[in-house]
Amino acid sequence: METVVSGIRSTGNLHLGNYYGAVKNFVEMQQNYRCFFFIADYHSLTTHPTPSNLQDTVKQVLIEYLAVGIDPEKSTIYLQSHVPQIAELYLFLNMNAYVGELQRCASFKDKIRAQPDNVNAGLLTYPVLMAADILIHKATKVPVGKDQEQHLEMARTFANRFNRMYKNNYFPEPYAFSFDKNLIKIPGLDGNGKMGKSEGEGNALFLSDTPEIIRKKVMKAVTDSGPTELNQSKPPSVQNLFDLLKVVASEDTYQHFEEQYNLCQIRYGDLKKQLTEDVIKTTAPIREKINDLSKNNDYIRKIARIGAEKARDNAQKTIKEVREIIGFNY
Repeated sequence: METVVSGIRSTGNLHLGNYYGAVKNFVEMQQNYRCFFFIADYHSLTTHPTPSNLQDTVKQVLIEYLAVGIDPEKSTIYLQSHVPQIAELYLFLNMNAYVGELQRCASFKDKIRAQPDNVNAGLLTYPVLMAADILIHKATKVPVGKDQEQHLEMARTFANRFNRMYKNNYFPEPYAFSFDKNLIKIPGLDGNGKMGKSEGEGNALFLSDTPEIIRKKVMKAVTDSGPTELNQSKPPSVQNLFDLLKVVASEDTYQHFEEQYNLCQIRYGDLKKQLTEDVIKTTAPIREKINDLSKNNDYIRKIARIGAEKARDNAQKTIKEVREIIGFNY
């Protein structure tokens, strides 16, 4: 059975970008693959080196993993920091990662522009830690968004480099995985690209957002003054709203507003109201489960403990074999 690994950073709640970009498929994956789903609390330190509420955010992400349908009986759900073997593999892979290739990574360039006063070594070696997350379980499939494709390519590079250097075909090549064969990138509400908390609170629609918060965020979404010519192309901010609508609404609803736009009859207020109601309807059952799980701390602790034990058992086998391959067997 092939192995799947996927992670979510612990710096905030799951949003629609996470959900449709990868998480929605997790429930189906559990039926056919050996799945490891982790909360990337180590990764969060690259942008939040002194977290004030790390335990709360980690707990919330774990709750939301369960609320979207991840079954701890079928999958392994764990915290990255509960598996020390990941850090050890990260160290080994770093020894064979080159500064130049890491500096050329698009995400590193983006991050140093976004946080020029906190350009830490963790930002530079972020792709190496991501590779360790994947390779520690010898995964072959990784559900990722389009923005992570380069990182996954680098994970393949590190796996193949390890195999060549030590003349042992040990690590398999991991590849991006999506049920519809297309990696989905969910746009944010600010009109400037992907949905994410790092892009600003108002940019993302979180699965735990109340209907009131969802309405407030959507109604503030960026638009323009409207089309002035038939079949006019949409500016990025308006296209974002249509892309979101296509994901959460029916095809008839989407086509209605598409036609209205092409005929220069679009009313953005109506579009936003429809988008709001469809987002609320989509997230309602998940939000209800989140609220129920939030009241059961003992159950959440149990899931974290069991997941850590299962993940460590598997990771320990990999590290033992890696140490032997390198020569740390004296």
